Amino acid sequence: MPTPKKGPRLASSPAHERLMLANMATSLFQNGHITTTLPKAKRLRPLAERLVTFAKRGDLHSRRRVMRVIRNKSVVHTLFTDVAEQMEQREGGYTRIVKIAPRRGDSAPRAIIELVEGPLSAGKAAVAEAEAATKTAAKDDAAEVAAAADAAIAEGAAQAAVAEAVAANGSDTDVKEADKAAIDLNEVAEDADSSEKSAEEDADVADEAKTADEAAAKSE
Repeated sequence: MPTPKKGPRLASSPAHERLMLANMATSLFQNGHITTTLPKAKRLRPLAERLVTFAKRGDLHSRRRVMRVIRNKSVVHTLFTDVAEQMEQREGGYTRIVKIAPRRGDSAPRAIIELVEGPLSAGKAAVAEAEAATKTAAKDDAAEVAAAADAAIAEGAAQAAVAEAVAANGSDTDVKEADKAAIDLNEVAEDADSSEKSAEEDADVADEAKTADEAAAKSE
């Protein structure tokens, strides 16, 4: 009989193990915590974390994926409404394992696996806001660089058009068309410059927001 890749098998067969973990996950989401042996708690934790991730997505495909494991519809409803709402601000660490006294008789190590309740602390919330502000500032900086590149390209094209117009004036061929092209490209360059200025202003606003968040975090 093949052995599992992640430690010893917890039941007599793989199918039995899947059913056992599914029942444990159902009890966990129904009661909020369960008491079991430490190896079973460690094997249940990644399954429970993945089910909570599906619940936070909230779409039909995720609900069907959860229904493959948890067959109790009321527990699935609780998972997609109450548990998903509690874990909305968290990006992981939805469960915790607490070791307790060993079991009588065979002295097997026991543990309590439970859902982490409550919102993030003020410090962690401030860190999350600061990270979000940093990502926004990075996007604004990328937009500013792109606008500057477009402005440089447009400016170069305008200079080439002016040179072409000068050459056309010297040879008296297609003077009007070259002048018109130079004027149009100069307008494009001006639009690109205005876009660059607006992008710089947005980046400055993002930097100010980031500084304010950092100051608020330090004050807390």
